[in-house]
Amino acid sequence: MNETLKRALSGAVYIILLLGCIDHSQESLAILFSVFMIIGVYEFCKMTSLNIFFCIPLAAISYYFLWNAHQDILLKTIIVALSIVISIKLLLYLFNSKKTNFKTATRYLLLIGYIIIPFITINYIAIGKSGYNPKILISILILIWANDTFAYLVGKTFGKNKLFPSVSPKKTIEGFLGGMLFTVISSVLLSKFYIESNILYIWIVIAIIVSVFSTLGDLIQSKFKRVAGIKDSGKIMPGHGGILDRLDSIIFVIPFINLFYLILYYVS
Repeated sequence: MNETLKRALSGAVYIILLLGCIDHSQESLAILFSVFMIIGVYEFCKMTSLNIFFCIPLAAISYYFLWNAHQDILLKTIIVALSIVISIKLLLYLFNSKKTNFKTATRYLLLIGYIIIPFITINYIAIGKSGYNPKILISILILIWANDTFAYLVGKTFGKNKLFPSVSPKKTIEGFLGGMLFTVISSVLLSKFYIESNILYIWIVIAIIVSVFSTLGDLIQSKFKRVAGIKDSGKIMPGHGGILDRLDSIIFVIPFINLFYLILYYVS
């Protein structure tokens, strides 16, 4: 089997499994992302030399007790705030060309804020005013895929100015702006025809959050791999790499969308 066919088949299986579980029920979403999280924790531990036998049980226990805690607004605020703090630390790491490694204690904090919490709180994203609404999370995934696709197409066609050459030499400023434009357009279409929401500005803001932070998430994961001296975070998906290679954009976007949700909640 050639590489292109292998990549297409594994990608198709991934998308069918992902969308099928999200659409089926809240519980199937939770089970799927618990599996993704365990694999992601394993890959992160391998990249950062953390103790797998401590980290995986920590992740599993945290997920079990917190995946359905969205109704406890104080607990949710604390969880999201911790993840945002870690995300900011990762952004400083990304933009500091001299910074390559973290102390052991910091790596465990990164595991919690960058890997475990986003996989937990992705369950919170799909909760609407009337309870579980798979269309919300599916729409966010579509926006992430739209951003990646159009950033690549616009960058390949018109890209001249490198966005972050030290980490990802193929990304361009033109591609980033093109991806954002088409992501915003996609959010308008999804809001009107799929989600049927009357609050358009919320989905436009979500589209901008997706475009900015999914790009940054991809760059952060690229820097982790560059520092670790590896091409892919794992080999579980033939032709695509590991779970973190596929979900790097999603897990970095999720804390900021949850933060936006909390802002809307406290303001209203």
